[in-house]
Amino acid sequence: MDPPIASRVVLSYPAGLSTWGRDQIETDRYRGYFRRILGEVAVGDEYEEFVDVGCCGDSLDIPFRIERIEDGDGRPIDLAIVDADTAIAYTARDGDVAGGWLVQSAAGSQE
Repeated sequence: MDPPIASRVVLSYPAGLSTWGRDQIETDRYRGYFRRILGEVAVGDEYEEFVDVGCCGDSLDIPFRIERIEDGDGRPIDLAIVDADTAIAYTARDGDVAGGWLVQSAAGSQE
């Protein structure tokens, strides 16, 4: 028997993600991306996805983790299928994110 369709999936990201990074993942297109790629998910699954930082040819890799999956009645379940109607929500967890747009930041080379 196939797993049920998730009505909602909550992904966590490290709390150290910048405001810019949070703005990128909050877009409808990024949530839509997750709806297309996730497929079958289980609580605890981890994914590393990126956001493009533009013309500098760098990317910011973000480690996401499935924290909660809900069925059609809003009850937590451990395993489900993500489809086009699944709501994607986020929450922050402890941790930091390394990398990203160093070329134009104070953390980048000063040469």
